[in-house]
Amino acid sequence: MTKKEYWFWLCNLEQIGLKKIQAILNFFGTPEQAYLDNGKGLEQVSNLTASDKEQILKSKEEGRIQENYAKLISRGIYFVTKEEDIYPSKLHNIYNAPFALYVKGTLPKEDELSIAIVGARNCSDYGRETARYLAGELVKAGIQIISGLARGIDGYAHEGAIAAGGSTYGIEGCSVDICYPKENFNIYMDMQKKGGIISEYGPDCFPKAGNFPMRNRLISGMSDGILVVEAREKSGSLITADMGLEQGKNIYSVPGRIQDSLSTGCNNLIKMGAKMVTGPEDILEDYGIYYKNCKNDLKKFDKLLETREKIVYACLSFLPKHMNEIAGETNLSIAELTEILMSLELKDYVKQTRKNYYIYIS
Repeated sequence: MTKKEYWFWLCNLEQIGLKKIQAILNFFGTPEQAYLDNGKGLEQVSNLTASDKEQILKSKEEGRIQENYAKLISRGIYFVTKEEDIYPSKLHNIYNAPFALYVKGTLPKEDELSIAIVGARNCSDYGRETARYLAGELVKAGIQIISGLARGIDGYAHEGAIAAGGSTYGIEGCSVDICYPKENFNIYMDMQKKGGIISEYGPDCFPKAGNFPMRNRLISGMSDGILVVEAREKSGSLITADMGLEQGKNIYSVPGRIQDSLSTGCNNLIKMGAKMVTGPEDILEDYGIYYKNCKNDLKKFDKLLETREKIVYACLSFLPKHMNEIAGETNLSIAELTEILMSLELKDYVKQTRKNYYIYIS
């Protein structure tokens, strides 16, 4: 067998986790030596149970191992071991780093900055548009976006990066050939064209609740900074932020309304020292990147928008606003406002998030 196949065998032993793999490697030195052992060496690996040892010995079926590895490659999945140069260097510095990664697409580029964007699954319209906007602006500045491909903020961050033509990477809590959740299938497919799907879990590993907190250490580990967009007081996103703190990463948080439960976690992060983010420049300045938002160039509006359209656009934000409120702020009649909003929608300046509620598109 090849060196890769020995690693593949070791990393896919049933019920043998990272600590037990480390104990095996500490004793044998390499997966190949562990595979060639007749059982006498295993007896000296202290933290293996009798059941573990029996299972390891039974797993040594060369033909089956080679067949399963060939199937992996045929699915377009790359198997990257910890000893290879292309293994993400940032992961060497985290606790319990995986011994191998499974990749569809590519790994993040080592010479480019990466920011993780995480947040609530059941996010608000404000959170959704904020995640899309910030991800899009960051990739335009040459930053890679990393997240967990979950529904909500994660998915919208990936979506914003893809729409802006940037690179984005999803870290899964299951096999990379499984799209979870299914609603993100289009993102999952698009991400592989300019970015990648990454997991420490091997073939046919279905989503399990315990896998997701574990994968959070990879999201933070591969990133230079972690941005939390919306999070409740007790949220998985805060686990990612905590892991990032332990790893010495920059932590960023988007503030929210004090009475909004989706903002409690973010506001608490800011109180504890996370940097408050009200625009992309708050992140980019930490890495010496100058930011200019061309979308807000008034010359563009002078050419493309009429006076009344500018007035309506100026009173909108990422927070959905009802028509009646817009009418009150602009002193326009509902009939006039309806016509203007329709025009702005056609020009892709505003979007109706639900009936009669509007936000601007940056």
